[in-house]
Amino acid sequence: MQRLKDCLPLGLLLWCLGTAPGLAADPAAPPDRVVWDRTPIRVVLPVGAERLVHFPSAAVRVGVPAHLPLRTLSVDGTVYWQAAAPFETTRVVVQTLDEDGGHILLDLEAREAAPDVPLQILRPAGRPVDPPATPAPAPHPMLDYVALTRFAAQQMYAPARLRPDETQLRRVPVSREAIPLLRGGAVAATPLIAWRHGGLYLTVVRLQNQADQAQILDPRDLRGDWLAATFQHARLLPRGDEADTTAVYLISRRPLAETLGGLR
Repeated sequence: MQRLKDCLPLGLLLWCLGTAPGLAADPAAPPDRVVWDRTPIRVVLPVGAERLVHFPSAAVRVGVPAHLPLRTLSVDGTVYWQAAAPFETTRVVVQTLDEDGGHILLDLEAREAAPDVPLQILRPAGRPVDPPATPAPAPHPMLDYVALTRFAAQQMYAPARLRPDETQLRRVPVSREAIPLLRGGAVAATPLIAWRHGGLYLTVVRLQNQADQAQILDPRDLRGDWLAATFQHARLLPRGDEADTTAVYLISRRPLAETLGGLR
């Protein structure tokens, strides 16, 4: 017999000693353990023998279909199952009744030759059986006027690979109709894009010289109530020149249309 053991592969030897039909389970053997990760747990029951399943709760409620040839006893968080005949995989729901609450799904199956080692179901470390809904991510810190202006400028002029992530700001609709933003009428203004960040609105407006002379842009010529205004370029060349267009970055407490009010 010793010679036979010596020649058997280790995996085969363990299978023969642990699961061969007709061998009684060691009562001192530790229970099988499985963590409930919201995936149904497969539980195979031996026919004619009792198998214990321990749950991570002092009390449970078991929902077993009446047609199963299965005796079910539940005591102090342990369910004692004994199958009278084989049956195919059947899903059952076990409700935990402690303060954490929740449900555990089991796929029960009964076979003639199956282990009767107790099964212990564990909660994920540091988490209840049914984890709470994923908490909302912490809000991003508020950006100041300089950071908002830099963000808008990068969105307009930087290569796509260098543009900052927009998750800190929320895009808001803006009309692309011309607006009377600058006094004098020599510079046309057209909104391009806008974002909201907390209680602030950030708007990019395209400015184009309509005159045959160069124009110096002065924030004091802006109409509307702005918290901050920054020109991408301070001087526009005459109409038709490639440098006759630039952008202004506006920060306000209200959307563009409300900030300008009834100006036309």
